[in-house]
Amino acid sequence: MRGAPRHFTHSKMMAWVAFDRAIKSAETFGLEGPLDEWRKLREEIFDEVCARGFNEQLGSFVQSYDSKRLDASLLLIPCVGFLPVSDARVKNTVAAIERRLLRNGFVMRYDTQETDDGLSPGEGAFFACSFWLVDVYMLQGRVADAERIFRRLIAVRNDVGLLSEEYDPRLKRLVGNFPQAFSHVALVNSAYNLTRVEMPVEQRAQADQVPPETVDAD
Repeated sequence: MRGAPRHFTHSKMMAWVAFDRAIKSAETFGLEGPLDEWRKLREEIFDEVCARGFNEQLGSFVQSYDSKRLDASLLLIPCVGFLPVSDARVKNTVAAIERRLLRNGFVMRYDTQETDDGLSPGEGAFFACSFWLVDVYMLQGRVADAERIFRRLIAVRNDVGLLSEEYDPRLKRLVGNFPQAFSHVALVNSAYNLTRVEMPVEQRAQADQVPPETVDAD
């Protein structure tokens, strides 16, 4: 973002993913590496994200450390296996995004009225974020909801089937960079998750080692 520097929860989580996948690759293929050091760093990042990227008052993860703002990139938390989709913190975060960032079936990356990103308020909904919600719904077993959102997203493609970066639900038009690779990668991933028994998102979410301090939704 073009606003003030901050520790973004999504960025920290992806650093966890990097160490987690490096560890699993080394274990799976018998590769050499400082695994004990990587495991220690993975745990430290996990603990920090859960302590500072989660707002107890709101009951959800937030855009950056010690903030109160939501960001749709938080939908990736269960998709990459950082926490299981059944974790209460994840369920509450998804519910909060549905309440505050879901507009007419399209997901805003964040509330542009309250987030300092260096741009004028009023950006469109990000297609990638909307497809991430489809993937989360599949992990939650909400197949009908996932199909409903997916159909709405692909219905706004242009005459040759391409998507832009964003969509303006109010003006009903494609906006932002066009065509946008991220939108199409997310579309393909969601299509696979909707049509395959062994969903890619489910495979990524099922970590061999469950992260510590998960909270059962029950």
